[in-house]
Amino acid sequence: MAGKPIKILLLILVFFITAGCQDELDERISRLQQQSQSDILKLGEQLDKGQVRNAVILKEYVELLRKQRPELSNVLDVLVIDSTREGPLFKSLQQRVTDANTINNDYSSREEQASELINLTEALNPTLFNDALSDPVNVVADLSQGKLARVNALSQAQSKLANAAEDFGPGSQLVGNPNYGSWVTDNNGMSMWEWFGAYLIFSTIADSISYDRWGRYRGYSYYSDYGRYRYSTHKQRRYQKDTWLKTKKKYSTGTHYSSPYSKSRVGASRLSTNSNQAKTTASRNYAGHKPFRQTRSTSSYSNNSSFRNSRSSTSRGISRGK
Repeated sequence: MAGKPIKILLLILVFFITAGCQDELDERISRLQQQSQSDILKLGEQLDKGQVRNAVILKEYVELLRKQRPELSNVLDVLVIDSTREGPLFKSLQQRVTDANTINNDYSSREEQASELINLTEALNPTLFNDALSDPVNVVADLSQGKLARVNALSQAQSKLANAAEDFGPGSQLVGNPNYGSWVTDNNGMSMWEWFGAYLIFSTIADSISYDRWGRYRGYSYYSDYGRYRYSTHKQRRYQKDTWLKTKKKYSTGTHYSSPYSKSRVGASRLSTNSNQAKTTASRNYAGHKPFRQTRSTSSYSNNSSFRNSRSSTSRGISRGK
């Protein structure tokens, strides 16, 4: 009987500790929600004022290439939108901010919601957003056949050689990025890349891309090798995992099929310090979501204050195209 009061006291103590942790988590979520609302407004203003360097370069590249290759005008009209608030990259962040600030039962836990909000606030950092725009900039650079330099990346030839990659045609840096398209199953049970909306125009200038070959032989892109955990939602990452598992199952006998993100591709050149700090390797996280507290202590972006304090709209240097 003497042990019963002690057991009751321990249960009460655990209850108050748990309640305190929950209050702390709720407060952090609230702060992150408010921060995301403020950050999306600031990022939009910087785009409007021409203070995001790669957005400016994207506009300039489009105008230069339009003169060199007027037959690509329709494709360039689509790509240049990413330099504005109307681009799919910015619009997706805008939607995520709205979702994050409404009642949403889509998260499996409050910890998952907090982790997602951290990813979102980092994605809204102008420096990271600037780096993320290197993908559409480099699509334009490659369309110029080497006359325009890639930004924040090795040349097309160097990257292809370093990664033993296949050439998947124009727009390949955007393949796999859920802001531009998705993997869909065709009549043969194969996962094929399908472009969204205006980006369907890429299907007229490039061959179809299957997930199994892309996963094995994809080249470098900022999204796939640095930005995936910032520029896609937890639902989109779950879908990416499901697509991989479905494809892996097809190779269950005889051939091993690794995740497309299990190994980072070579190709980044002079990215911002923030991108290097924020990078989360797919080999560590692809298996699934990790609890919020563990993410805070083990991930490469756990020191959120130092990450946030180095906001800048500058990009790094440019390397020649081919």
